[in-house]
Amino acid sequence: MLKVLMAVFIAFFFIGCGAKNPYLKTVDSVDIQKYKGTWYEIARFEHFFEKGCKNVTATYELKDNGKIKVINKCTNIDNGEKKEAIGEAYALDSTNSKLKVSFFKPFYGDYWIIDLDKNYNYALVGSPNREYLWILSRTKTINEDIKNSILEKLSFHKFDKSKFIWTIQE
Repeated sequence: MLKVLMAVFIAFFFIGCGAKNPYLKTVDSVDIQKYKGTWYEIARFEHFFEKGCKNVTATYELKDNGKIKVINKCTNIDNGEKKEAIGEAYALDSTNSKLKVSFFKPFYGDYWIIDLDKNYNYALVGSPNREYLWILSRTKTINEDIKNSILEKLSFHKFDKSKFIWTIQE
């Protein structure tokens, strides 16, 4: 009996430790045909691979094998050097709202679409560990009402909006 109780205790311990971040709800579904194309980064949580970047874009193209080609571009703020990274993504399920993306195979990161305009004009994309977050738009800017609406949703998703860096788009 003691062994059973210890096993149950250990199981609950590891389940509890694994639940550091609450579940991240994604949109119900994403039409990849509508999502493909170029998106402008409006804001992001800072991370090494975009550090010092402005004019950031992400372009998504469907590949023949059903995966998604990802082309990220930016311009270095200090020296004007243009950078490009090409990666690949695939959907985790039929909703297409949870993607795995890699720029450095075999390492993949989470790309979860947690808010999406019905006309695919803007998107909020993050990771379930709350380390990555982007506001993307089909245009270089978004209106203030949409921006405020997106920011209001962040507390529901347990993201810290103070971590945003607002991207320079020229």
